[in-house]
Parts: sequence; C-alpha cells; structure tokens
Amino acid sequence: MAAIVSAAPLAAVPVRRTSKKVLPGFGLTLGYTLFYLSIIVLIPLSALLFKTFSLTWDQFVTAVTSPRVMASYRLTFGASLFAAVVNLVFGLLLAWVLVRYKFPGKKIVDALVDLPFALPTAVAGISLTAILAGNGWIGQYLEPLGIKLAFTPAGVVIALIFIGLPFVVRTVQPVLEDAEKELEEAATSLGATRLQIFTKVILPHITPALLTGFAMAFARAIGEYGSVIFIAGNMPMISEITPLIIIGKLEQYDYAGATAVAVVMLVISFVLLLVINGLQAWQRRNAGAPA
Repeated sequence: MAAIVSAAPLAAVPVRRTSKKVLPGFGLTLGYTLFYLSIIVLIPLSALLFKTFSLTWDQFVTAVTSPRVMASYRLTFGASLFAAVVNLVFGLLLAWVLVRYKFPGKKIVDALVDLPFALPTAVAGISLTAILAGNGWIGQYLEPLGIKLAFTPAGVVIALIFIGLPFVVRTVQPVLEDAEKELEEAATSLGATRLQIFTKVILPHITPALLTGFAMAFARAIGEYGSVIFIAGNMPMISEITPLIIIGKLEQYDYAGATAVAVVMLVISFVLLLVINGLQAWQRRNAGAPA
C-alpha cells in the first residue's frame, strides 16, 4: 500500500509567491511623496500660470517681448550658458587634480570648492565687486589697460562662474574616484597614448556626470540674483538680468507682468534641461550598447 502511494503522482500544489517591495508601505510613501511635491512644486507653479492667464494674449506678448526684457533674456541665458561651459572645462580639470594628484594643501583646496555653497550670494557679489571694481585689488590694475570687469556683462559671467563651479566639481569628482584604473592600465599596455586613454576610456565614463554638472550649473546661473546685482551695474539694455526685471515689476505691483516673464524663463529653462537630460540618456544608451 505504501509503495502504491509513493508511486502515485503528486498533485501540483500552487505556490503563492509574495513580491517583496523595497519600501515598506509603498502606497503611503507614494502618497506622501506626491502630496509633498504638490505643496512644494506643483501648487506654486500652478499659481504662477493662473496669474499669467489673467493677461490677454496681446498683453502677454507685450510684457515678455519688450526690448528691455529681450535684452535681459540675451544676457541671462547667454551669460549662464557661457559660465556653464567654462565651469564644465575648469570644473573637470579641478576635479581631476583633486582625485589624481597629491600636493600640500589639497584638503584646503577641496574645502574651498564648497565655499560658494556656504557663502551668502550677497556676500559673494559684494566681494567680487570689491575686487574687480576700478578701485579694487585687481580692477585698479586692469582698468588702465582698458579692461573693465565690474558693472559690465563680463562681471555677470564672472559671478555666475563663481557660484556654478562646485556643481561640476562635486558631480564629476566621485565618478573619477570610482573609475577603474585597470582599464587605463590595459589601454596603456596596448599602446594607447594619454590622449587616446582620456578620450576613449575616461571621457565616455564621466560624460553623464559632466552633463549633469553642466545642467545644474546652468540652471543655478539662470535663477541667480544676489551675487549678480552688485557686480552687474544693472544698466537697462546692457547689464540687467531677467530676475531683476521680475523684481522691478513686483515692486511696481505688476504681478501679472512679473509672472509672465517668469513663465517664459520657466519654459525656456525646462526645454533646455529636457534637451540636456535627453542627451545624457542617449549617451548612456550608447555607452551600454555592444560595440
């Protein structure tokens, strides 16, 4: 009887598999996340849009395309883009030196990189103005040569470079630290030059971090106000940034006009960041594709 029972096929018993979620209480966590984002991000942006909708189309176009506002767009986005490109190059160089070299005072230099994060923007603007003005430490030697930095668009670029540099350095630095040096050694053993090692081995690995740092520095520069107004001179059509235009409209109680200009900046910034993130995703897909 026991042999007969053991020979009989066993009925398949369905096994219920429970999927384990990484976050406990995922529904509650997701709800809290959406609620928090709505309060911090979505509701303020919605209020910005609804206030702009109080304008007619002609009023909106007039508010955002006046010659003074258009000149501020060119300065704000042009200076922000140029400063982000400069930070992309020199931020990579600084991160490379901090990761690959040892020298006296390295920890001090590493700590100074974070200074623009901790320094109030108004203090940064006053400091740069005191240094670059005609009677400043550096400006007094440059102005006799015909080089004027303070109270010009060049001063705006310098201020944006100052506040945006840490974003590139702190984004690229950990990626360089985690890079596998065995790949570089293998490329060297195969006869690759230093330039080939950098362009073919290192650069593809750090490009996503570079793009991220560039996007963060660019986004920060677009909205920068405190460090720029002191060194820009704030001359209409010459050195007036768009955030100052918005502040001026708010002081004149032109809330709809201020929100209209802010919406234009929001849309342009969103499109540019979307393009940068798209390029970053494309680069990652190509890096993961088989050769």
